[in-house]
Amino acid sequence: MALSRIGPVLGRMRALLGRADLTALVGEADTDLKARGRLALDRYAVVPPAHLEILAQQVVARRAAADDV
Repeated sequence: MALSRIGPVLGRMRALLGRADLTALVGEADTDLKARGRLALDRYAVVPPAHLEILAQQVVARRAAADDV
């Protein structure tokens, strides 16, 4: 059964290696892989809080503390 699967796989490999646009195909695969990597990083990486958001929170805290006094 395993040998019956090898024939079609080898045929596809021969067809792929015989393509004239193999370099373009590899370039597209590289671009696609980089894009998928960026998406994965954006999805799972910890993003630090925005700098302006931190400053705004500090201003609000200071104003609240000044109002309490």
